[in-house]
Amino acid sequence: MNRLAIFDCDGTLVDSGHTIFAALEAALTKHGLAVPPPSECRRVIGLSLVAAIAALVPTASTEMHEEVAETYKLEFQAMRAAGQVSEPLFDGIIDLLHALEEDGWLLAVATGKSDRGLRHCLEANGIHARFVSLQTADRHPSKPHPSMAQMAMSEAGADPAQTIVIGDTSFDMGMAVAAGAFGIGAAWGYHEAADLLAGGASEIAQRPREVLHLARKLVGVADER
Repeated sequence: MNRLAIFDCDGTLVDSGHTIFAALEAALTKHGLAVPPPSECRRVIGLSLVAAIAALVPTASTEMHEEVAETYKLEFQAMRAAGQVSEPLFDGIIDLLHALEEDGWLLAVATGKSDRGLRHCLEANGIHARFVSLQTADRHPSKPHPSMAQMAMSEAGADPAQTIVIGDTSFDMGMAVAAGAFGIGAAWGYHEAADLLAGGASEIAQRPREVLHLARKLVGVADER
């Protein structure tokens, strides 16, 4: 079976928190809802959009959650058209992708983004073609449901024992556990290490360069260093 590394996107591959908060702020304000502080908004990054809105404004109706989510999409699209979207890769990500590929790993993405949003993000950073499987909220339940990880493993021909999930939220780690895979918490993202461990992380990487060593250890590949 193939070895597979499944990456979250926001907060793991790219630092998009500022842009996400700006779109959230605009959408919530347009619907007359209070805007939580950025620290609170960052904690729901990784969930599918409607689920994230519901977590931020739990007293609003389901219909309102859906309306705010649609407004968020429009705000984000307008920001992208205006050249105001910033989703740069975190330092060390390109080197990590190179290292994993050279070590024989297949790469995938599982994200709360839409298909359109993920494509724009990956293409803008020149890494779209590196991934053999792209799973988004358009076709799956929100994390921590295992559906995205399960489909990525199916498409890559990998089983859970040879699969790692790299993510910066407890939702990513919960998805890994539910899918029977290993979770490596990305401490450079939006959740604290304690949250990642509570979510089921097998290991915590402080920097991208630590991921390969941890991944090899988890799936039982001898470290050559």
